[in-house]
Parts: sequence; structure tokens; C-alpha cells
Amino acid sequence: MRLAIERASADAHALDRAGFDAILVENFGDAPFFADETPAVTVAAMTACALAVREAAPGLVLGVNVLRNDAKAALAVAAVTGASFIRVNVLSGARVTDQGIVEGKAAEVMRMRASLAKDVRVFADVFVKHSAALASRPLEEEIAELVERALADAVLVTGSGTGVAPLLAEVEKARRAASTPLFVASGATENTARTLLAHCDGIIVGTAIKRGRRAGGPVDASLAKGFVRSCRRA
Repeated sequence: MRLAIERASADAHALDRAGFDAILVENFGDAPFFADETPAVTVAAMTACALAVREAAPGLVLGVNVLRNDAKAALAVAAVTGASFIRVNVLSGARVTDQGIVEGKAAEVMRMRASLAKDVRVFADVFVKHSAALASRPLEEEIAELVERALADAVLVTGSGTGVAPLLAEVEKARRAASTPLFVASGATENTARTLLAHCDGIIVGTAIKRGRRAGGPVDASLAKGFVRSCRRA
């Protein structure tokens, strides 16, 4: 745990110095993931890491994502660490994943937010990576239900897997359909950031700024600075 906290702090310092706007803390190294309810020790560990990140980069917006899909745990961590948003991979509907069928629990999540952390925003994936649909539905319908019925505050678009970019046509389609902020949440690189930001409100990046551009590795300060420079030029 000590090493995990030190790693979280070091990454936070690097992202802060690079000029990022926010940091999303998630248990990416905790695979294989539990489908929806994570053990108490995971929630405790995520809280410790989020607090370390908050201390290391107090000026940055903080987010929490408890993989695979424990939105209630993420809300709890956010409430006690002062985080501003959570990411929920499946907020509404259901997806077939390597954890089995993962179902959205928007009714529970949003009622918990109202009672525990009303200022925490919920960022929800549409057609989330590493998953497949149980039945084919248009992207526009999925987004409409995320926003209008599940009450998502922002919509996230991803490619098929970690480090895989969504098709630009899908991003453009999502932009037209979403009445909320829209983020590209996988596969962005220093070379594509400018193009993507012309069609969305922000980017969540991981792989492209990690050492050796390998998902789950430590943040590479040089890559992180280069990515921010490319975004600032957009």
C-alpha cells in the first residue's frame, strides 16, 4: 500500500507540473476486476490514494473511478476526499464484459448522490470499451437515455479497448446527440488531440502519457507535457 500511495503521489506531481486540469484516480492495476461491488479493502485503498493525490496536487480537479463498475463506492470515496466527479462505465442499460454482464444502476447511484454527495458530477461512458452490447441500439438513443433518464452530467466516448481511439465519425455523432459535456476517454495521442478537441469538450488520457506508452505504467513527465502542449494549441 505504501508503494501504491507513493506512485499515486508521484503521478499527481507529474500531471500537475505538466499542466493538466484534472486527475482521475482508478484501480487500473487491480485486475481482474469485480463486476460491480468491490471489497471494502479496495474502497479503503482507493480513498488513501485519492487523498494522496489531493495532497500532491491540491489545485487540480479530482475524479474517482472504481473499476469495474462500482459507482456507489466511487461516490463514497469522492464524498470523503473532496473529489468533484466520478466515472461510471455502465450507468444505464447493460453490457457484456470480461466480468460477465454488467448492469447500470442509475436509480441507486443518483439517489445515493442526492443524499451523500450532491455536488459530485457523474461522468458516464456510452458503448464503454472492453464490452459489447446485448442488443444493437443507435448511439443517439443510448446517449439520450444516459442524459435524460439516467441523469448523467457528462458523456464519455471510447474505442473498443484501452488505448484504442474511437472513430472520429462516432465522436461527431455523439457530439450532435449529447446535450451535456462530451469527452473522448480512450486512445487520444499528442498527434490526435487537436483534431479530437474540435469535436468534444475534453480528453481523458492514460496510455499516451505513460512510460513507454504502456497502459498502467508511471506517468512520463515529458510525454505528459507534450500532450498538454498539443491540447493548448487546439
